[in-house]
Amino acid sequence: VQLVESGGGLVQAGGSLRLSCASSGRTFSSYAMGWFRQAPGKEREFVAAISWNGGRTYYADSVKGRFTISRDNAKNTVYLQMHSLKPEDTAVYYCAAGSYTDVVMSTPSSWGQGTLVTVSS
Repeated sequence: VQLVESGGGLVQAGGSLRLSCASSGRTFSSYAMGWFRQAPGKEREFVAAISWNGGRTYYADSVKGRFTISRDNAKNTVYLQMHSLKPEDTAVYYCAAGSYTDVVMSTPSSWGQGTLVTVSS
C-alpha cells in the first residue's frame, strides 16, 4: 500500500496541527494504521495506532491526551490531530500500515515518506 502524508508545517508551542495520510488502493480498510516520528539525531518512535475499523487506538505516553488518531475508510485516509504542541514534538512524522500488533510493535509493513512538523518555542 502506498502512503502519502501531508499537513506538516511550522507552528508555535501550544498550537495545533492536523496531519493526514492518504492511501492508494482498495485495501486500506483492511490495515491498521499508525503514526511514528523521528526527531533530529534520534531514532524513529511510535506515536499512535488505530485498528482497521477505528475500534482500538493506542498512544505513546508522551502524546496521550494531546494527540488523537482517527481514520476515514471511505476516504482511505488516516489523521493525527495534534494539540498543545511542544518544541519536543518537532520531528518528521510518518504514517504506516500493517497489522495492529505490528504497528504497535513498530514493525509495520508499509511506510509513507514523512512530513516535517516544527514547533517553535
